Amino acid sequence: MIDTAAFQGKTAKFYTLGCKLNFSETSTFARTLYNMGVREAKKTEQADICLINTCSVTEVADHKCRQIIHRMVRQNPGAFVIVTGCYAQLESATVAKIEGVDLVLGSNEKADLVQYLSDAWNKVDSAKEEAQEGEYHSVKTKDIKSFQASCSRGNRTRYFLKVQDGCNYFCTYCTIPFARGFSRNPTIQSLVAQAEEAAKEGGKEIVLTGVNIGDFGKTTGERFLDLVKALDKVEGIQRYRISSLEPDLIDDDLIAYCAESRAFMPHFHIPLQSGSDEVLKLMHRRYDTQLFAHKIRLIKEKMPRAFIGVDVMVGSRGERPEYFEDCYNFLNSLPITQLHVFPYSERPGTAALSIPYVVDDREKKHRAHKLLKLSDEKTRAFYAAHIGQEANVLFEKAARGKAMHGFTDNYIRVELSPAQAKEEYDNQILRVRLGEFNFDQSSLKADLL
Repeated sequence: MIDTAAFQGKTAKFYTLGCKLNFSETSTFARTLYNMGVREAKKTEQADICLINTCSVTEVADHKCRQIIHRMVRQNPGAFVIVTGCYAQLESATVAKIEGVDLVLGSNEKADLVQYLSDAWNKVDSAKEEAQEGEYHSVKTKDIKSFQASCSRGNRTRYFLKVQDGCNYFCTYCTIPFARGFSRNPTIQSLVAQAEEAAKEGGKEIVLTGVNIGDFGKTTGERFLDLVKALDKVEGIQRYRISSLEPDLIDDDLIAYCAESRAFMPHFHIPLQSGSDEVLKLMHRRYDTQLFAHKIRLIKEKMPRAFIGVDVMVGSRGERPEYFEDCYNFLNSLPITQLHVFPYSERPGTAALSIPYVVDDREKKHRAHKLLKLSDEKTRAFYAAHIGQEANVLFEKAARGKAMHGFTDNYIRVELSPAQAKEEYDNQILRVRLGEFNFDQSSLKADLL
């Protein structure tokens, strides 16, 4: 039984680390608390409740999570502090010992966050003795079964629809399956209903989020392509974006459908991790560079204007200098738009720790810098090819007197000057002519047509 009366008039602050999926879940938490009478605290206001949704993709992420928890506790004395997310799942007992933390929820329990909060609310002495430890709830990976539905926009224009959670891949460098559990998903029918509700609220763009989205259907016996086709029929939603798709799960039929679809944008994000077949084998990835290249070239054949973002990791165990050169040359040869570069981070309990060849931190930074420079060259060339063209842009709210920003269908960031910007343009798709670069904002300036 949830005592909502106890939360009337309370305030809350939220902090999200990590991926778009985490942002989607946090927005859902915020909306649920709002419906219980909890409003979001202003920046200068101390909150009654603090919720930190954590990430654990790297050691740096773990460190940042701890920093944020300490900061939230310090800035909101006496607040009830909840920590959830991947770091909370992997290190539940450790997080519960952090001074000021009241409640730690793992990946299986966060779907019932409100119930756990209600149960724990009256147990905690508002004075909070320094030695007091928070309570934590988490289960082993194999027992993570729950699915927290999420379709929310928070303070953003775009909605984020969670279509899948967990992963069955267990790549040698990755802790995400341990933190999120095995692949699972809701039904297509339920996801279509959430998209229809977003449309009723005025939403025009939805980003499909998940851990391994292309694996959709493990729970329900459905296919990701069937989900795409069903969502494409939802009236009112004018744009869909797919946050990330594993190369081996990008069906050629999916590419062909997106090229002709009503609302799926020419925009793909595809994790490569390494452009060396030797390193891909060490990582236990389920494809090789030949398959990856085929998918990229097929996308460009069907959708020449497509924006293609690629994840790549540098300095992983076993990445000898010649393998990195193979990776660089492979990426340079592909018609991709942007690289998201991640230096490898040692993660306790992962199989990668048994791989003998270790890349030092200085060399990791050198390799990352080289790939980031390549990424910058490719992105600028992609943007430059669109200067002078017309495009439809979904604009997002901006502070009064500031430039408005938005994205074209193929994910070019566009800037509308303060002189042209109007408050009513928020969440509107407008026709513009693309102009010169604004290097400071990594965008193209634009004029309304």
